[in-house]
Amino acid sequence: MGVPRRRRVLVGFAVAGIAALTLAGCAESEDGGAAPGDGSSLEGETVKISGGITGTEAEALNDSFLQFEKDTGISVEYTGDKGFEGNIVTKVDGGSAPDIAIVPQPGLMNTLIATGEAKPAPEAVEALVDENWSADWKGYGTVDGTFYAAPMLANVKGYVFYSPKQFEEWGVEVPKTWDEMLTLTKTIQETTGDAPWCAGFASDAASGWPGTDWVEDLVLRQSGADVYDQWIAGDVKFTDPEIESAFDAVGEILLNPDYVNAGFGDVKSINTTAFADVAAKLADGTCALTHQGSFLTANLLTTKTADGETPEIAPDGDVYAFIMPGMTEGELQVEVGGEFVVGFSDDAATQAVLEFMASKEFADARVELGGAMSANKNADPSLASSEFLTEAMMVLQDDTTVVRFDASDLMPTTVGSGSFWKGMVSWIDGKSTPDVLSDIQAGYEN
Repeated sequence: MGVPRRRRVLVGFAVAGIAALTLAGCAESEDGGAAPGDGSSLEGETVKISGGITGTEAEALNDSFLQFEKDTGISVEYTGDKGFEGNIVTKVDGGSAPDIAIVPQPGLMNTLIATGEAKPAPEAVEALVDENWSADWKGYGTVDGTFYAAPMLANVKGYVFYSPKQFEEWGVEVPKTWDEMLTLTKTIQETTGDAPWCAGFASDAASGWPGTDWVEDLVLRQSGADVYDQWIAGDVKFTDPEIESAFDAVGEILLNPDYVNAGFGDVKSINTTAFADVAAKLADGTCALTHQGSFLTANLLTTKTADGETPEIAPDGDVYAFIMPGMTEGELQVEVGGEFVVGFSDDAATQAVLEFMASKEFADARVELGGAMSANKNADPSLASSEFLTEAMMVLQDDTTVVRFDASDLMPTTVGSGSFWKGMVSWIDGKSTPDVLSDIQAGYEN
């Protein structure tokens, strides 16, 4: 996803401090590995990490460890797998777990922990999480009272990307409420004669997930955080009125042939359009509006404007974004996503890597490489690669923002990454809302 590989990032004396403390506490275990004790070196140890991050984002992730590797002598090998979500449980069950897994859904994390192979987080990691993240973030990495997984990177979902230059040309402004956004959509359609919105749900085995983000945003905005939490817990069912109302609201845009799918086709083309492909249509002006997480800025860096230039992501540039407004002006409700770091080895090298990944220094190193952000409240937002990402990090670090994690990622995998994803695809293909909601709810019985 479009972040150029950059040279080694120096993350400062604090990383060296972590390394020194780690090395000072290592000794040889009975099987010859390093263990707490006499200060033996971890030079030459290799820690293998697996996750679903691929492409240039994987390159940037590997680069984030360069200074750590220099300081500790540990070799960190991250391997991205496009089929990670479907493969990791099989690998763990089969005795082929990596030392560390970067898991994008708490529901999947729970499944991995249920195998009995995952290790509780070291005390040093838990202390860093207490220092650097909110209690909610720590809670997402905790199962049955035991803390297993530190957060890694984050993304703010529910952004609406647009062109400030086009808005100025059309004489329209960023909406402050949901109703104003619907009015904006109608105005752009009537002004241009074209569909304003583009969307893509295609994502290989994960197709449909971008649609769940739309629904989750509307549940949070229409019905509030308490209903959202009850929905995740299963106390509010998909067939309940609050969830049907959210689908109906999303349908005002995504099921309207006058409003979608700019640059790609009709409503059904949403299912055949790759979720990241909307970036190119947004950059060249074909698409006026698209709904996506903050990570889309990384995809935009690989696109071109109609003039053949890399788009400038700025409030007065080629592309920018606003958080999808709520029902009432001034309310700020934000849905977030992110990864969690799960350890499957308790050797000293792995624990040293886990500790580094929970630190401010790791967050700063990865953020500075571009196209990413962190919810680490002690990380430096000014290191982000764009004004947009700096602002997004500050939103997450603001204690007044109502923040909820992606609901589908917290639901059982048979629903969150199963019937919910599939249901969104069926809905776009024309299946009725009540039937789709019943099909999704049935995922709890599997």
